[in-house]
Amino acid sequence: MKRAVLVNGVPASGKSTVAAGVSARTGWLRLALDAVKEPFFDELGLGDREFNRALGRASYAAIWSLVRDAPDGTTVVVDAWFGFQPAAVLEGHLERAGVGQTAEIWCHAPPALLAERYAARLGERHPGHPGAAFVPELIALAERARPLRRGPILEVDTRAPVDVDTVMAWVRGMFGAE
Repeated sequence: MKRAVLVNGVPASGKSTVAAGVSARTGWLRLALDAVKEPFFDELGLGDREFNRALGRASYAAIWSLVRDAPDGTTVVVDAWFGFQPAAVLEGHLERAGVGQTAEIWCHAPPALLAERYAARLGERHPGHPGAAFVPELIALAERARPLRRGPILEVDTRAPVDVDTVMAWVRGMFGAE
């Protein structure tokens, strides 16, 4: 059986920081949607918003294909906004990948703060990601976004710096991580 820590949240919610911290402390492979998606932009071009979404879906499938090919006993940290597709899509990926246990870390902050963070890092992000025009959509998304709630969940408010020790204590309790 494989296990996955699902680090979930809308863009700019702090999930990459949290996922990197968990991965660094456990040695578990971190699979980030953006890290898979961005090389596709480089090879295939940027395209329009629908192309971006298609690459997101393909990158998501690629992550779970990698997990499927990992040996039993593997634990991965998956860094993604899991709400961009129906929950049934994730359930299918988990089943095909042989993931028998998940725990979710839900990263969130007030929508206005997420919009501020997103706008502030536009110049640092890969040009394939949505630009400033996405900010109003992000605010609306953040207002309605919810965690998956498919298993144990730790809610992490990222308004202040995240206490990785607290996150790791929870992860250890879920998976027995050293």
